[in-house]
Amino acid sequence: MEPVWLNSYPQGVPHEINLDEFSSVADVFLKSCAEHENKPAYTSFDHSLTFGEIEQMTAQFATYLQKDLGLKKGDRLAIMLPNIIQYPVAVLSAMRLGLIVVNIDPMYTQRELKIQFNDSGAETVIVLETFAAEVEKAMTEVPVKNVIVTKIGDCLPLLKGLGINMVAKHIKKAVPQYSIPKARAYKSALSKYKGRTSSLVDAELTHEDLLFLQYTGGTTGVPKGVEITHGNMIANIQMSKEWIKPSLAPGVQHRVIAPLPMYHIFCMSVNLMVMMSLGAENILIVNPRDFDGFVKILQKNRFTGITAVNTLLRKLLDTPGFDQIDFSELDFTFAGGMAVTSDVAAEWKEKTGCTVVEAYGLSECSPGVSSVPFTTEEFSGSIGLPLPSTKIKLLDDDGNEVGFNESGELCVAGPQVMRGYWNRPDATAEVMTDDGYLRTGDYVSVDEKGFIRVLDRKKDMILVSGFNVFPNEIEDVVNQFKGVVESAAIGIEDRNAGQVVKLFVVANDDSLTKEDVSAYCKDNLTGYKRPKVIEFLPELPKSNVGKILRKELR
Repeated sequence: MEPVWLNSYPQGVPHEINLDEFSSVADVFLKSCAEHENKPAYTSFDHSLTFGEIEQMTAQFATYLQKDLGLKKGDRLAIMLPNIIQYPVAVLSAMRLGLIVVNIDPMYTQRELKIQFNDSGAETVIVLETFAAEVEKAMTEVPVKNVIVTKIGDCLPLLKGLGINMVAKHIKKAVPQYSIPKARAYKSALSKYKGRTSSLVDAELTHEDLLFLQYTGGTTGVPKGVEITHGNMIANIQMSKEWIKPSLAPGVQHRVIAPLPMYHIFCMSVNLMVMMSLGAENILIVNPRDFDGFVKILQKNRFTGITAVNTLLRKLLDTPGFDQIDFSELDFTFAGGMAVTSDVAAEWKEKTGCTVVEAYGLSECSPGVSSVPFTTEEFSGSIGLPLPSTKIKLLDDDGNEVGFNESGELCVAGPQVMRGYWNRPDATAEVMTDDGYLRTGDYVSVDEKGFIRVLDRKKDMILVSGFNVFPNEIEDVVNQFKGVVESAAIGIEDRNAGQVVKLFVVANDDSLTKEDVSAYCKDNLTGYKRPKVIEFLPELPKSNVGKILRKELR
C-alpha cells in the first residue's frame, strides 16, 4: 500500500527510526539512568526513587541472580507482580543479564500457571506474597526451581514498608497461607550485594537476543509465547518516542500515571520502556480497581500524562471526587488495548481539557502499529496512522490486496514485528504472509490520508477491559466439568468492562446449577475470563459440519 500516511505526519516526526542508536534495551536503560540520574523515575505509595537509585537496585538484584542463583543469558525469569517498584527492578535487572522475561498475570489460577511455566520453561519466578499460594499449588507440575517472594512494601522506607505489609496481611487479609520451603526473600536478595556490585558482569547483547516471552492467545486463543527481541523493543521505543516528542513541552520532566498492569504489553511498552527513554517519572497505581483510592492519588499529584483503556476512563469519570482533580498540566491521555468510545472521549475532553489519543497494537508487534498524532485536538474514532518504519497492507479473504476505503485484514511489517511464537513454527507460519507481513486478524479500512479505522475485531475474540479472552479457552475448561456436555462463550456489552463473557451450557445432569459452573470457573480461570452470565440450553446452534454458530448465540 502506498505510504500516503507519511504526508499526514506531524511536523518533526521522522518517516524512519534510527535502530542503531542502542545495542539493547539494557543500553537504553543505562543511558537513561546516566542522563537523568537525579530525577525521580518511579513513585509508589508517595515514595519516589531516582533513575540513579533504580540503576543501583538493578545492579544489586542482578548480582544476586547471577552469583547466588547462577542465572545466565537466555534463562527464563517469570515475574508475577502488580505495579510496584519491584516490577521494573526485576525486569531491568533481567535485561542486564540477558535473561528472557516471562510476564505472568499475578491473578492466574493454578491451571493457567502450569500452562505458562511449562511452555516457557521458566525455572525462576518472582512473586508477590499475595499470589504465592497459587505458585505453591503449581510447583509439583512445573519446572520452577527458584521462588523469590516479595512483600508489597519491600522497596519502601522501613517504617512505611512495615506498616503497608502489616495492613496487607493482618487487616486486609490479602495474603493467603502458603508454604514454599526453599523460597527466598526478595528484600534479602536485594540488600545482599548493596555496595558490592563490582563483580556483576552485564551480558553482551544484540538486537537478535530475546527479551520477552509475552503470552497471548494470538488469533486462536491457544496460549503462545510471543518472542520479542531487544531489536523489536528498541524499534517500538524509538517509534513511540519520536511520535510523542513533538507534542511534549521542552525542558519539562513528565509525570505519567501508570494504572494499567505493567505485565500487559501496552503499559509495559509505554510506561516501562518509552517513558524511561524520555526520562519521565511513572507514578505507579498498584490497585486501579480501587477507584476511590485511585482518585485520591490523582487529587494529590500533579501529572502531565496518563495511560489508560476505555473502561478505566469511564470508571474514573463516574467516581466521586474526579471533578476535584487538577488537570492543568495534563498534556496527553494515551489509550490502547481496546476501542475508545466516542461518549467517553467527549466527556473526558470536557472534564479534563485533554483529547484522548487512541493507539492500536498487539503483542506480536511489541506492540505498536499505529497511533493518532499526539497533536490531534479532536477525537475521531480512528486508530491513527502507521508509526515510523511501519508498512501495512490490507488483504481480502482470498488473499488479494485491497485499496483505500475498502475493507481488508490489516497486515503489518516492520522492525517491531515479533520473531515468532516460542517453539511454535506451525503457529508462526499461520500468521505470516510469504512476503513477511503479520496477519493481525482485524479488518480495517484506510482513507486517502492514511488514517486507519477498525471495522471488525477478530471474529470471536472477547475484549474485557483491554484483555483478550478467547472463547475456545473458556469452553475447553468448562467442557471438562462433570455434567457439562458442551459449552459456548460469547462477549456481551458491558458499560464498565466494554464486554464480559456470557457462557451457554448444555448439561446432561439436571442437578447442575449456574452456581456450580461459576464456582468451577473461579477455580480455573483468572477474573476477567470468568463468565459473568451463564445460561443453560438444551442444545447449541451448529452448522451442517457441526461447528458451533456463535453468531447465532450473539
